[in-house]
Amino acid sequence: MGQEISTDRFSDEDFIRFRKNLQQETEQLAQWFDPQAPSFPDCPTLTGGFELEACLIDVNFDPAPINQPFLECLNSPLVVEELARFNVEINTNPQSLVNKCLSSIHAELEHTWQQCTRAAQSLDAHLLSIGILPTLCPEHIILDNMSDRARYRALNQRLIQQRSDHQIHINIAEPETPTSCFSFDSPNIMIEAAATSFQIHLQVPPAAALRYFNAATILSAPMVALSANSPYLFGRDLWCETRIPLFEQIMTIDNSIRSTPNVSADQPASRVSLGQGYLRQSMMECFVENLKDFCILLPEVLALEPDRFNHLRLHNGTIWRWNRPLIGFNSDGLPHLRIEHRVVPAPTSVVDAVATSAFFFGTVHTLATQATPPEAQMSFAQARANFYSASQQGLDARMTWLDGSTSSIQELSLQELLPMARQGLAQLQLNHLDVERYLGIIQERLQSGQTGAVWQRQFVRQRAADMRSLVSAYLDNQYSGLPVHQWMI
Repeated sequence: MGQEISTDRFSDEDFIRFRKNLQQETEQLAQWFDPQAPSFPDCPTLTGGFELEACLIDVNFDPAPINQPFLECLNSPLVVEELARFNVEINTNPQSLVNKCLSSIHAELEHTWQQCTRAAQSLDAHLLSIGILPTLCPEHIILDNMSDRARYRALNQRLIQQRSDHQIHINIAEPETPTSCFSFDSPNIMIEAAATSFQIHLQVPPAAALRYFNAATILSAPMVALSANSPYLFGRDLWCETRIPLFEQIMTIDNSIRSTPNVSADQPASRVSLGQGYLRQSMMECFVENLKDFCILLPEVLALEPDRFNHLRLHNGTIWRWNRPLIGFNSDGLPHLRIEHRVVPAPTSVVDAVATSAFFFGTVHTLATQATPPEAQMSFAQARANFYSASQQGLDARMTWLDGSTSSIQELSLQELLPMARQGLAQLQLNHLDVERYLGIIQERLQSGQTGAVWQRQFVRQRAADMRSLVSAYLDNQYSGLPVHQWMI
């Protein structure tokens, strides 16, 4: 959901004070990254965690704007509201990636999911995990359906102000018919509620953070392809993972706007991207870029607590890189570095979510620890091209790999990446039966070629179905608990 703020109204003085504090904290953080005297404690093991965004739908399979009564009924600290009243976010407790962590994560997430399902049913509703809800219509994305949070009101006001005509413009080309384009204009940011995701968090050793971050960037293409679950938006068949261009365009601002004192002339067009390049020295480069290149959206002046970086973290929370660096603190107040891998859509099932995470954890560990850094073998431009091709075409996309060879992501994942995932999880000494169970699901998904996006399109083609029929059948399969490669039409 992001950090809540106390107000949605700010003065010019607020912007000036916030930027001064942000500058001070950025300079302080740079000292923490000093290789001669690093301030981050060592991280002996990798730690994983997740955020799963889901939709509340009514008996007619339309969005149900009831997240407040749902949360009151559920009464769980692990589940919070999201931007729209018909969205919620499910969190898991972080766990060290050792031994039986995968089955432990699965048990916790399944338990919370079942609690949520029962709470929704008690309100004559259902909880659905899907990248973009096919029954979502323009009449649902109105301000009356925005959750009552100052953060959301302020983000809406500020992001709309950054556009010369105060409109969000969405234009997404259809891959099958490049001359055809889906276009939609919105006077507010509520269309962001269309895109729900499964965000994988990975706490990494400070000395190796750069390697893990760059590896996550390279893996973004196969990760988005093997988890694709968002082909339809307002009834239009677009990309395999339509969330990618949708979210990027929602957060694209007008460079001609200079209405606030902190907008830089060379500001990037979008606050959502794969980045400007690989990291070269440390994650600190992202925080310097945050200060230099991104205007302040939420200038709430906070306490200047030593070593807590309140302003820096709030600002970073309004820049949604597909791989986002995070500074967090554990229960003892000790700081750590995390990578938030944001490319994965809300999953088809809980077991699919855990399997996809296992694939990411294993593969990113292998890439980050191999003798030759993968970023030395693949240009950032190629990694970015791979990512957008995968977002458009899913497992069928052609991807250029580290050795310069080109093949479909489906073939590459089976022949190269799946063995890497097994190797990485073995190096982390995860339970062998867990590894075989969850990576076995990925193997079968890859062999069948059936992702959530593929299943949705096949259903529509075979049944000539409307979006309600699609959601009804999808919900039945999700209730079954089966991984997506076993879903039937």
